[in-house]
Amino acid sequence: MSTKRLCSGWRRFLFFLPLLFLLPHLFSVLELQQQGRKVPEDVQQRVSGQNELKKKKFDHLVLGPAAGQGLPDRLHCQGNKALNRTHFPASGNSGSADTVSFVTVFATYDAPVDTQRNERLVNLVTTVGNASYSKVERSLAILDVFISFIQVTMPQSSIIILTGPSSQLPVNRNGVFIHPIQGEYSRDKLMLQRIRSYITFLETRYEEQSRWQGKVNHYIFTDSDLVVVDNLGEIFDNYPDFDVALTFRNNKEQPLNSGFIAVRGTPKGILRAKLFLQRVLEVYSTKYMKASRMLGDQLALAWVVKSNPSFDAKKFTRRQPFLDKIDGASILFLPCALYNWTPPEGAGQFHGMPLDVKVIHFKGSRKRLMLESWNFFNSSSLALSEKISDMLCLIVRSGRTKYDF
Repeated sequence: MSTKRLCSGWRRFLFFLPLLFLLPHLFSVLELQQQGRKVPEDVQQRVSGQNELKKKKFDHLVLGPAAGQGLPDRLHCQGNKALNRTHFPASGNSGSADTVSFVTVFATYDAPVDTQRNERLVNLVTTVGNASYSKVERSLAILDVFISFIQVTMPQSSIIILTGPSSQLPVNRNGVFIHPIQGEYSRDKLMLQRIRSYITFLETRYEEQSRWQGKVNHYIFTDSDLVVVDNLGEIFDNYPDFDVALTFRNNKEQPLNSGFIAVRGTPKGILRAKLFLQRVLEVYSTKYMKASRMLGDQLALAWVVKSNPSFDAKKFTRRQPFLDKIDGASILFLPCALYNWTPPEGAGQFHGMPLDVKVIHFKGSRKRLMLESWNFFNSSSLALSEKISDMLCLIVRSGRTKYDF
């Protein structure tokens, strides 16, 4: 037994013997690695400062050179001064006897509640000019700018706000009308409700046609975060054969943007527009409910258009207006580059602002720029066309910055 124990002891000793030589080397290697990872204090502070800058959102616009300089069909600027803007009418009125109404769906949402403390999270945003806004105040300020620009560029137009019956919007301005429509205006269902509200509104207008005695009132359904910078009544004069107008872009998955839909105000135009949107709603409800919060309406629009056997989707790549027959309605397709232009955000292909742009859409993280643009416009004492042109230079110079609240 003693011999076996002795052999067993030697085996254990021989097994651990290499560790006696390896352990000092392992500790040395670990120490070297820790020293290699150790960052000098000044470098740590510099990196920490850069990270803080990345987290911090700008409380002002960061302006750069205006893209598109030298291109013949693009806006040219010297600072915030436009050099080649020429086409704005002095009054913003159309020569047509027809009138145009803008229609938008609007709902406000209170700040979220901290359920543990039972406190409402106010979440004040950064200032724009001399004003700071809560989340609800920001939405109302954007709606106010939307209205203000329409009343400047198309002063004879009215603005109709579709909202829930219980909504109390503090909007009291001439030419602005609140039109309550029953529905579900929750954030998750707002895009779906928007189409339903459009359809209900068109049904109401179709039923009222007999009282108008030949007067024609056209409708432009838009998001409330866009700015009209030129007279849009010309659409109905220059293209007399369409029932519905949509805006398109060269985007394979989402070629149509639902933020701008024009409807001819004749009985035939209103009825065909209603039937067309009912078809879109049907596709939305059956195919794209997973995208009900965002994009579902645009995906449904594209599906209805592209499912027409004779439709040529290559036309979306050409930036030229065109007409097509879709589900019995005559659809006019207008390029987003002119009628639904969005300031670029971050890096990417960007060649400036088209010279004849008519609508600027401040969607997504561009809301601050919309308010800043109104402040800039409102502070100028120049003539209308010059004020708008210079404001467009401010926008095009801000096009590479993330400037959201």
